[in-house]
This record gives sequence, structure tokens and C-alpha cells, in this order.
Amino acid sequence: MMDIVLIILSALCLLIGLGGCILPALPGTPISYVGLLLLHFTDRVQFTTTELLVWLGLVAVSQLIDYIIPMLGSKYSGGSKWGSWGSFWGGIAGLFFLPWGIVLGPFLGAVIGELLGDKDLKQALKSGIGSLLGFLFGTVLKVALCIYFFVQFFTAIW
Repeated sequence: MMDIVLIILSALCLLIGLGGCILPALPGTPISYVGLLLLHFTDRVQFTTTELLVWLGLVAVSQLIDYIIPMLGSKYSGGSKWGSWGSFWGGIAGLFFLPWGIVLGPFLGAVIGELLGDKDLKQALKSGIGSLLGFLFGTVLKVALCIYFFVQFFTAIW
């Protein structure tokens, strides 16, 4: 009976985690990882310690991606350090203005940073768009990780 409860909770965590990759109020990949941990505690499924640690590392990297990839997007779209740091601080400030702040924060931060660094509006917008594209790329990576966790879930229970 307890295995059934854990399997259901595991599946719910995986679903909520997938939604959390898109909804900024929820930490998607950590919730999905908890789903796999719950599944591990059943009598039906035993993951190896290596699998659990590698997955934990992937989750940690995915959390860092939320802050680093928008910075890189700003930098590689021609932005300066001002835009990269603006993107970073905009992403942090955006956490206080959910849900749109998480998307607009890095973009606006990069634009404002570039303007403060004496760039023209065209270059500032280019840096902001790079930051936004970086954020979207990071979201795609997190969704892919959660889908991978789903595959592991279904493979383990069947």
C-alpha cells in the first residue's frame, strides 16, 4: 500500500516539476528530482547511488542555468559587462515580480545595464534580446531534464 502512495506522489512531483519549468514560482527540476527520490524509496524501484548523485548534479546545474544563461545570452549578443551584470541582477529582481518578472527581469536588466554603460538604445535592446533568448534556452534545457526524469520514472515502474 505504501508503495502505491509513493508512486502516486512521485508521479505528482514529476508533473508539478514539469509545470515548474515554465511557471517561475515553482522550482521545476528539484521537484522532479524529489519525485525520483520518492520512487527510489519504494520496494519496486532501486536507483543506484551514482544515478541519484548524477541527477542531483544535473538539478544543481539547471538551477544555476536560470541565472547564468541569460548573462551569457546578453554577452554573446554583443553586450558588455554592464549588460551581463544587468541581466543577472534583473533576473534576481524579477523573482519579486512573478510571474512576468522572471522573464522580463533579465531582459530589462540587460537593457538598463547597457544604457548605464553608455551604449545606445539599439545595442541595449540587442543585449536584452540575447538575455531573453538565453532565458528561453535555459527553460528548454530544464524541460528536457524533467522529460528525462519522466522517462526514468516510466522505465523504472514498467
